[in-house]
This record gives sequence, C-alpha cells and structure tokens, in this order.
Amino acid sequence: MGNFFNPEKGIWAWLSTLVDVCGLSLLWLLLCLPAVTAGPATAALYYTVVKCVRGRESGAFGYYLRSFRDNFKTGLKADLIVLPAAALLLVLHHIVRWYGTRTGGVLYVLYVAQYFALMVPAGMLCWLFPLLGRFDYGVRGLFRTAFQLAIAHLPSTVVIVLLTVEAAVFCIERWWPVLFMPSVAMLLVSLFTEQIFQKYVPELAQEEPKAQEEE
Repeated sequence: MGNFFNPEKGIWAWLSTLVDVCGLSLLWLLLCLPAVTAGPATAALYYTVVKCVRGRESGAFGYYLRSFRDNFKTGLKADLIVLPAAALLLVLHHIVRWYGTRTGGVLYVLYVAQYFALMVPAGMLCWLFPLLGRFDYGVRGLFRTAFQLAIAHLPSTVVIVLLTVEAAVFCIERWWPVLFMPSVAMLLVSLFTEQIFQKYVPELAQEEPKAQEEE
C-alpha cells in the first residue's frame, strides 16, 4: 500500500506522465500559433520530453519555458529560413504531383523520384530542432550539423521523417490527437536521435543538463 500512495511510483507516476504529455502538447501548440515561434517551441518540447518523460524528472513546465527562452533567438532565426523553404518545397511537391498523377509517363517517374529526393531536406528539418533543444548552436552551425546527420544516418532520418509526417497527418485529420501526439511524436523521435547524439557526445549518456558546442 505504501507504493500506492507514493507520488513517484505506481499509478501516480503514470498520471503525472500523462499530465506532462498532454500539458506539454497543448503548451507547444499554443506557442506555435505565431508560426515564427514554432522552432523554439519544438526545440523546447524535444528537450523537455527527453528530460521529463523519458528521464522521469519533475518540473516539466519549468523545463519547457526555460528551454523555450534559451532557444528563442536561434530558433526564431532558423524559422525565418525554414518556413519559406518548407513552403517552396510544398508548392513544388503539389505541382509535380498534380502533373505526374494526371499525365503519367516521365512526369510520373519524376513524381515518384521526388519523394526520395525530399527525404534529405525533410530529414534536415526534422533534425534541426532536436539539435537545438539539446545543444547550443548558432544558426549556421545548426543547419550544417542537421544536414550532416541527415546524410550520415539516412535510415534513421527516413524513419524520423515518416514518424513526423504520420503524426502531423493524424493530428490534421482528427483534432483530438493534438492533445497528446506532439509529445508522443517527440518521444518516438528521441528513441533514434538520442542514441545518435550519444555517439558524438558521450556525456549525454550521463544525463548532462545540456551539452554545449561552439559554432
């Protein structure tokens, strides 16, 4: 019975994790609404999920707000690059899909090939904000490292992209998954990214508060 009333064990620990997962997802959504703040909001979500959902540390919302503040400047600059680039890629994708699915032939082959070609820039975008959440980077170093990791760990990059896209589609098609899916998606992504980060920064295995790298 002692464990039942212990707030750090049993059902209370699961309830605490559920509150963190749902609360962080809603906080992330709120801070993403201006669009240009989506970068630091996502970096903060990744960092907090790793520390508090995976690492079982308390004070998730404090972690989140501190990380959002610390990453705001770099994340905002990255967003000003990412948002136009992502919009351009999306427009090009729809154009190629429209012609490829209606005309067939060479254009259809181009349409299929585009999916493979998009894995690198899409993967780079998926690496950006976990990196920002875990390390201290300037904008140039952030993009350079994200590109290098996307190429060097292409199989993991493909899985991360697919996880991110499926989570986004799930939330768009039905409204209610947004109550928990952002945190769950970050948790699933971290299963791949944290292992890779540890290969380059062994201190992460000892759960350092935040590794730092100079650009």
